[in-house]
Amino acid sequence: MARKVFFSFHYEKDAWRAGQVRNSNITQSIKGYIDKAEWEEVKRKGDKAIKEWIEEQMKGTSVTVVLIGKETSERKWVKYEIEKSVEKGNGLLGIYIHRLKNKDGETDVKGENPLDNLYITVDGKSKKASNYFKTYYWDLDKGYENFSSWIEESARLAGR
Repeated sequence: MARKVFFSFHYEKDAWRAGQVRNSNITQSIKGYIDKAEWEEVKRKGDKAIKEWIEEQMKGTSVTVVLIGKETSERKWVKYEIEKSVEKGNGLLGIYIHRLKNKDGETDVKGENPLDNLYITVDGKSKKASNYFKTYYWDLDKGYENFSSWIEESARLAGR
């Protein structure tokens, strides 16, 4: 079943790497991302407009895919997107993308998993989100072949 997912990532640093995941044949029917021109327009309008855009983009989604690069866990808007995802009951899925090449053919170093910084309540108990929802490496774990099943597993864990 095709799901509408929201992609969360550090736009300025990882857009090229994120595009490799978003634009793979498997993900072409999945919505929830923005092109550079649109993002720049939203940013110019300020924090309130960014929050409203994020919340609008999340409507109808059941999973938030966090594309993890070197600095992703430090980004204000990534943190906000993850918090909003938990509030709406989305499943979370982490994917390390630092090993993918950018537009200059360069890879990066592994960043911290932002799901390590978040606690969720499952069956009345507090758990670290990264111990409940899974995180994969796009290249090593064959994301191109497995992405759809990762999304379904994340949705199932969230009861969606």
